[in-house]
Amino acid sequence: MRHIVIGTAGHIDHGKSALVLALTGTDPDRLKEEKARGITIDLGFAHWADDGLTFSFVDVPGHERFVKNMLAGVGGIDSVMLVVAADESVMPQTREHFEICRLLRIPGGVVALTKADLVDEETLELARMEVRDLVEGSFLEDAPIVPVSARTGRGLADLREALRSLAARTRPRGAEGAVRLAIDRAFSVKGFGTVVTGTLVSGRVAPDDELVLLPPGRAVKVRGVQVHGQKEPVAVAGQRVALNLGGLELEDVARGETLATPGTLAPTRMIDARVEVVATARPLKHGARVRFHQGTSEIIGRVALASIKSAKASGGPWELPPGAEAPAGGEAYARLRLELPSVLSRGDRFILRAYSPPVTIAGGIVLDPAPDRGPIRTAAARERFARLDPGELPAGEGVDRAAAAVIAARGAAGLPLDALVTRLNVAPASLAACVERLERGRQATRAGRTLIAPPVGEALARKTMSVLGDHHRAQPLLEGMPREEVRERVFARAGEGVFEHVLGGLQAAGKVSGRERLALASHSVSLSSEEQLARGVIEAAFRAGGLKPPEPENAAAEGGVGAEAAARVVQLLVRQKVLVRLDTLLFHQEALRQLKEDLSALRAASGPGSARIDVAAFKERYGVTRKYAIPLLEWLDRERVTRRVGDARVLI
Repeated sequence: MRHIVIGTAGHIDHGKSALVLALTGTDPDRLKEEKARGITIDLGFAHWADDGLTFSFVDVPGHERFVKNMLAGVGGIDSVMLVVAADESVMPQTREHFEICRLLRIPGGVVALTKADLVDEETLELARMEVRDLVEGSFLEDAPIVPVSARTGRGLADLREALRSLAARTRPRGAEGAVRLAIDRAFSVKGFGTVVTGTLVSGRVAPDDELVLLPPGRAVKVRGVQVHGQKEPVAVAGQRVALNLGGLELEDVARGETLATPGTLAPTRMIDARVEVVATARPLKHGARVRFHQGTSEIIGRVALASIKSAKASGGPWELPPGAEAPAGGEAYARLRLELPSVLSRGDRFILRAYSPPVTIAGGIVLDPAPDRGPIRTAAARERFARLDPGELPAGEGVDRAAAAVIAARGAAGLPLDALVTRLNVAPASLAACVERLERGRQATRAGRTLIAPPVGEALARKTMSVLGDHHRAQPLLEGMPREEVRERVFARAGEGVFEHVLGGLQAAGKVSGRERLALASHSVSLSSEEQLARGVIEAAFRAGGLKPPEPENAAAEGGVGAEAAARVVQLLVRQKVLVRLDTLLFHQEALRQLKEDLSALRAASGPGSARIDVAAFKERYGVTRKYAIPLLEWLDRERVTRRVGDARVLI
């Protein structure tokens, strides 16, 4: 069975609720105050099943004081039923509701000319003409205008037929993506707990599914699913659903929050967008405080204009905003900063209303729900906005171009793979294909779990080579630069996996070698004539000193070598393991090798575990003082030549 969600729209007291009741048999006005006052205050819901089709109606209030409730209702609809009373014709809220639906790019709808029984044919025709003038050039230009009377039943059959035709033209929502449901009601049912309702925008949901409530980030479990009051094993995109949730108290959830598949959406307080100013509104000023409506939420925010295109400059260039305002009927690229977090995805439509008085002034599309902080009026920023804007591109091409723009703008930080889902609205199932297209088009390179622009990777590789070259020239006696120092110098702002990716490429190409110390493949330690002399003098002195080595500076002085050259050579000999540091002393590795051989011979003569040696015996055997004996014995313990037992060592 196909499902279509239809929202009502229109001025107060034009008969929206009465018409829904006549079509469905269900009164959408559920509040006592609504029935007492005879007006709709909050959202109402009803449905009508008809030959393989289910029409879900979201009835919205028409009073200007309740437009924010109206906006919460139309965010998830497929089509609109614009209701205009024949005896009053087009009124202020008719225009505002119609403008909201146009700005939200509702794809289609019908017009119901209600209270047709109260007027003559001439008045009815005048009302029809005014409606035609209102919708000319819009998504409702070719929509049927059906005279109808909820009281007498006139025209109801024609309206139902128009709705069936509308449903046949309405594209079904995809049920294969991630779950997304904007909550419009939350209540508690005795014996069941917390229940939320909303239109399932995408995906499918079933009992035992685990979802996340956003912005709070609270994990919840679906206990039960109902569609139109009937328990169902699964609900799919396009349906009005009620979900019984576990792990959630009623006070923990509110209208405006979102249920989603974990890892697919993220709260944000800053977005980049393209904004369209209403033709009859005042100019949208830079820095204006506005009411931001998306889905079922309303959040206060401010607008920062990046560039504009006036209504007269159709097809012309985007420019910096003269006078820092976007004119009525014009468009603007803008950054919106919200006072509270919102759950948004690229491509979401939204409405802006003035902070006071709260009238609709603009609508727009989210281009980037989580932009990086930075200037928005530079040439590079304007180019990024343009590449983020899907325009008339097919969905796939628009996503690829936007992803490439974000990846390039982020430089070495790159874009985490998960951000393709949460930031650019790539379906999880399409993630691998999207990455493959980006790599094939040389718009991105995968570095672990991060995507970087190929020129960025190439620049990082060049900088790595340059830094290593500088290091070799400054420290020719060093085999290379410490790995972590290279990371800090070149990759301090790089994303996860970028360092390993770039370094791996350089090593695979034979340009860089080493692990803990990195060096250009062409690098080799080169000593000056003074350093060559120092090496010979120092190594000979330590070899001759055996287990009673000299102080390095004394050995250098006796050999006529400068202190600085001697210090550099000593460091080199330690790195090359010619000299071994034990505490504060240095020993030639040959002296230590001979010591181990001598003790091994002693152990062999006495048998393993039988030969013992204490500090005094060690000093006597090798003619050394305690200064040398203690660090040597501790080194032998570490080398597992000896094991300390009390005050002595056992040869093992």
